[in-house]
Amino acid sequence: MQANAASGMAVEDECKFRFLELKAKRIYRYIVFKIDGQQVVVEKLGGAGDSYDDFMASLPANECRYAVYDFDFTTDENCQKSKIFFIAWSPDSSRVRMKMVYASSKDRFKRELDGIQVELQATDPSEMSLDIVKARAI
Repeated sequence: MQANAASGMAVEDECKFRFLELKAKRIYRYIVFKIDGQQVVVEKLGGAGDSYDDFMASLPANECRYAVYDFDFTTDENCQKSKIFFIAWSPDSSRVRMKMVYASSKDRFKRELDGIQVELQATDPSEMSLDIVKARAI
């Protein structure tokens, strides 16, 4: 675990390890991360059978979080595909300081997770609806 000079934020090794498991072994549907003190830690792991609604319900209504979601979909050509989304959840109702800390640490944290294919930023659940995720995946 190393702190970054710019943001002062460290990334716990478990974050990278769990992300690799999601990407390579597909044993999780999603991972929710939070900043705890001066480091990013895993808050919740969503099982492979969890739905997008389960994922949405795991994000707090008034606190920021980072998340990755492994989205399976079928193309117009009827091919099964999957894309890994990075979601920066920053609800309007969260504290200004929290939003600033999450915003300033996001790019560095995202760089630690090799294999992100799509990024979404959301301040409201409607900005990360399943329809939007589907549209961004294709």
